[in-house]
Amino acid sequence: MQYQWAEDDFHLPAGVFRLGLAEPESGRTYIMYHGTTRQAAQSILATGFRRSKGGMLGPGVYLTRDLEKASRYPIDHPVWDRVVIRVKVNVGKVIIINHQGHQLQKCWQHYGYDSAWVPPMCGMVKSGLEENCVWDPNRIDIIDTIKPQPVPRHGACGDMW
Repeated sequence: MQYQWAEDDFHLPAGVFRLGLAEPESGRTYIMYHGTTRQAAQSILATGFRRSKGGMLGPGVYLTRDLEKASRYPIDHPVWDRVVIRVKVNVGKVIIINHQGHQLQKCWQHYGYDSAWVPPMCGMVKSGLEENCVWDPNRIDIIDTIKPQPVPRHGACGDMW
């Protein structure tokens, strides 16, 4: 069965900006996404996000502005059991980490930064898509969840089969 990730994302909450491809501006609030399993999503909805113990950018909450990227997570997990959590994030003070081995790649949070951003196509992420890491989960407000919808199968004349 095939799935699609339907979303109406045209109406943004007041004071929230669309991240786009440009770097996030410090102090702004953006719409972002977090891909996870249905069970983990229930836990996050009940108790909020928790900082990971590690990752490419060290500990934090990993997010992206790209719904397609978020919908791939967890990788190698069945699509029907995935959920994307849509959030608004006040990014605070942002650092750009644009290459592997950046001197603050895993310790940026100890230098006064609230978020780290990996630009698209900089060679750090295999997919070429951007990545965000937020140190303090209190900067993240959950808006809602997006679940994959089965794509109806149609015959040659538009009849479902």
